[in-house]
Amino acid sequence: MALFHANFYSETLKMQSNANVILPAKINPAKKLPVLYLLHGLSDDHTMWQRRTSIERYAADLPLAIVMPNAHRSFYTDMAHGASYFTYVADELPLLMRSYFPISERREDNFVAGLSMGGYGAFKLALNRPAQYAAAASLSGALNIGRRLEEAFPDVLANAFASPAEAARPPHNLFAVAERSFGNPAGVRTCPALFQCCGTEDHLYQDNLDFRDHAIRLKLPLVYSDGPGGHMWDYWDARIRDVLAWLPLDMARGLL
Repeated sequence: MALFHANFYSETLKMQSNANVILPAKINPAKKLPVLYLLHGLSDDHTMWQRRTSIERYAADLPLAIVMPNAHRSFYTDMAHGASYFTYVADELPLLMRSYFPISERREDNFVAGLSMGGYGAFKLALNRPAQYAAAASLSGALNIGRRLEEAFPDVLANAFASPAEAARPPHNLFAVAERSFGNPAGVRTCPALFQCCGTEDHLYQDNLDFRDHAIRLKLPLVYSDGPGGHMWDYWDARIRDVLAWLPLDMARGLL
């Protein structure tokens, strides 16, 4: 594997930003790589997936670029009181990464995943931009943001969404976005493939059950799993291996 620490100026954020990027050790120069945008949680930054999991080792034999951006405590949202992180991650970051690295722009080669706040961000990106991502994975995602943030992080809610009422509306409320965009058979056909998991001892477990049931009712293409585990890195270290195995990379195996 090759690891790059990218530091660059973001026109969207109006400041310097960071991303860590994992690439295969050998790349076919005639082909562009599929990419996984791997998102961090509320208390983390762009370094944490590497520091707390073996993501580099797990991806060593995969024809996949992994981009881990820094989004601070934004909830991957164009913040009410802060910077436009949704626009940054959805629009500017892919353009920058493609200009620096051999990354594909095709929908079928673009994936997004994350844990906790990043799980919310991954589903938010995929459900609001279904033409952009082929697959999205949420690990212990904070999928019912209004209730959870109002209880535990009122300052984060105020900065990101301004109010619980605003957080309850699209594009922020994932339940509402899924209903609006995919609440009919034609819409379902446009939905990215979804992977969702959560530990049964996690404080976000019920929220994940609620979203799972909502997705099932809408007949979304969801793979769901749960089992013993809390809101902890040992759980996410194991589950990110499941995500990598689940990603539709079969057509890309000849790239290396």
